[in-house]
Formats: sequence, C-alpha cells, structure tokens
Amino acid sequence: MKQSMILLHGLFGALSNWEDVISHFKSDYNIHVPLLPIYDNYKGDGIEYMVKFLDDYIERNKLENVALVGNSLGGHVAIVYSYRYPQKVAFLVLTGSSGLYENTGVGGFVKRGNMAYIRERVAYTFYDAAVATNTLVTEVYQVTTNNEKCFAILKMAKSAQRNYVADILPRITTRTLLIWGKDDKITPLDVALQFKRFLPQVDLQVLENCGHAPMMERPGEFNCLLQSFLQDYAISTANCREV
Repeated sequence: MKQSMILLHGLFGALSNWEDVISHFKSDYNIHVPLLPIYDNYKGDGIEYMVKFLDDYIERNKLENVALVGNSLGGHVAIVYSYRYPQKVAFLVLTGSSGLYENTGVGGFVKRGNMAYIRERVAYTFYDAAVATNTLVTEVYQVTTNNEKCFAILKMAKSAQRNYVADILPRITTRTLLIWGKDDKITPLDVALQFKRFLPQVDLQVLENCGHAPMMERPGEFNCLLQSFLQDYAISTANCREV
C-alpha cells in the first residue's frame, strides 16, 4: 500500500500550488490535496474549523500514518492537527508556515480593487517576481474583490494570529522537516529558526533565492529535499531526480 501524503495550501493558495509536487510524487504516494474550506460560513474559530475539516477528511478517506505537508496557513493547520492527533501523522513538513509570525499585509485590502497593488502583493510572496504570473494575480484579485471571500480571508487571518503555537511545539513528537526560503518576507527565516528551536525532532533546509512558497518557486529542490527526508525515515520513494 502506498504511503498517503496530504498537501495543504495557504490562505491565498489553491490546489495548483502543488502541481510540481503532485507530478513528482504521484507514482509512489497516495496524494491528497483537499481544498481548505476557508470561505465556508462557519461559526467559531477558523483554525479549529480547518483542523476539524482535516480530521473529517482523513477519517472519511480512511487514511493512516499520513505525511502531512503544509504551506503558510496549511502549515499552521498541520501543526495543530499533529499536536491533537499524533497517532495519525507519520511525518510533518512545514514550508513558510504561520503559527509564530506572519507578515500577511491583509490590512491593505482597502486597495483590493487595484490590480497593480494586488500584483505587487502577490509578487512580494516570491523572490522572483516572475513567478507571480498573470493567472496567479488574477486568481487573488478575484478573491479580494468578492466581499464575502474577502471577509472570510480577514477572519481566517485573525484566527491564525490568535492561534500562536509556541506552547504546543515542544510537545509535537512527530518527525518534522522545515523547508524554508531564505528570502521569505512573509514568514522570515528567523521564524524557521524559532520552529527549529521549539520542535523536538526537526530538520531545517534553507533554499537560497527563494520566498514564501518554495514548492512553487524552487520545485526541483523542494521535491528532492522532501524525498530525501522521507527516504531517510524508511519510506520507499523513487530516486531523487536531478535538480
């Protein structure tokens, strides 16, 4: 039976953020990429709602000992989930995760109808502004010009700020890999160093010339690091392709 891997996107993320990871690992892993229900009309705390959604998803699909991979908000959800349900998570992988500090700039949505401003904010996510394609910018622009979705984004961002994870990190015994962009301006490298200090079983890998979404900006290296990590802990994968 193939090892299950769950990929969790960020606050403005989408399933397409994981295209290169899916392509690389799909032959050797049972890949799941759930769309986080950020825009649901839920009551209560947003992070708690995401964790409940993830547990329901894992139970519904009868997944066991998953490799849980999260970017930004997805990483935050993965952290809390791994703390609550350690018996269900074999490996935890965080990249640009929130939970300690995140410079989202969501307060700037007063300019949300301004395409040039949205393009600037999306480009800010990456080291190489060219990664902020017209398609990606348009996706974010459409979200921020929808009043209901914009409200949901702000609500979730506030929940992420409230759910500070420093206290629970030392109690997460799951083997963890941090893959961080050295030039991440949203969750800077200092954040990764804090995660490394708090987590008991953790490896940190830093990618040069890379921002907040390494799986998009440096997919070859991201996949190689992830695969090497899983291989080191006795999970069978294909040979690491040339970067």
